[in-house]
Amino acid sequence: MTNGVLVVLPTYNEIQNLERVVAGVRKLGHDVLIVDDASPDGTGDLADRLAGADGAVRVLHRPRKLGLGSAYEDAFRMGLADGAQLMVEMDADGSHLPENLDAIVAAARLSGGLAIGSRYIPGGSVVGWPFYRGLLSWGANVYCRILLGLATHDCTSGYRCYTRELISHIGLDDVVSQGYSFQIEMVWRARRLGYSVVEVPIRFEDRVAGASKVSRGEVRRALWTVLRLSLGRWKR
Repeated sequence: MTNGVLVVLPTYNEIQNLERVVAGVRKLGHDVLIVDDASPDGTGDLADRLAGADGAVRVLHRPRKLGLGSAYEDAFRMGLADGAQLMVEMDADGSHLPENLDAIVAAARLSGGLAIGSRYIPGGSVVGWPFYRGLLSWGANVYCRILLGLATHDCTSGYRCYTRELISHIGLDDVVSQGYSFQIEMVWRARRLGYSVVEVPIRFEDRVAGASKVSRGEVRRALWTVLRLSLGRWKR
């Protein structure tokens, strides 16, 4: 590890965006782990070329599209084995700006828990989304806060940093979410364990190339996962 920070970039058909995102992260001096789910557009081959040119970039190839949550779980296990002290989730589509990265990493290091790049606190913003998508995201976060009793404003943000201690204590084998609801469950588990969850304002910019991977089915599964976690909360 270069500086103890590992930035994880899950990919599926991101050949148009990946090189630019990796360059932005590497400019800040952080290691990169690309997790590619057998992208048919050649993203995996591009990732291999980037890794061949830079020893701080590595690639984990998976045989098929297995879900965002499982991609992070596999990457975090590698990070723990390699001695990473801070592990970052970051989208490879360009919507997460590298200029916000160091502030998120610093907040996680200071808090000792989880730092989230938040769109929905003062100073945060979203650029390029149609009204209905912004409303869906905002409503999903209200739903999470009410059902799970969370104070976090942006539980669904995919731009975040965990400390090694938090990842170790959460127990990745106990996480039930494999899709986008992984983000919500990890916030919930961090708070249940008593770890600090802090939010750092970010500017989120909608992707300029490629297509979003969030389907209606994925949204339904996320809503169901939150309900399951909520039922567990009340049973406790």
